[in-house]
Amino acid sequence: MLRSVKARDYMTESLVTFTPDTQLFTAIRLLQEHRISGAPVVDEQGRLAGILSELDCLRAILALTYHEEEMGGVVGDYMTRTVETVEHDADIIAVSKIFIERGRRRLPVVHHGRLVGQISRCDVLRAVEEFAQDG
Repeated sequence: MLRSVKARDYMTESLVTFTPDTQLFTAIRLLQEHRISGAPVVDEQGRLAGILSELDCLRAILALTYHEEEMGGVVGDYMTRTVETVEHDADIIAVSKIFIERGRRRLPVVHHGRLVGQISRCDVLRAVEEFAQDG
């Protein structure tokens, strides 16, 4: 049954991540190199501290330009700190509901507060397709 399929079974585990101390322009370069729109920010213990998105980067650059400040800073100054997550053992149906009801495209997956991966709408569709082919 699809309900027994867990986020951990379909999440991506190898992620680009930043720390709050990562230089903003280093993070921007990595987002561009990896062609991703954002990445999790983790502390020294691997706990999720936030997310840095392209939008966060644009806001930072706009704010610095507006105030005529020198460009730069660190990720921790500009990241989004409130991040919705799912537990590693969340079922695919619950994850799908979050995607539908809240318009999310991807969600960090945590286990005991530590970042263990990320699951996307595409991952859920892959799970459904595999279930349908096996079923």
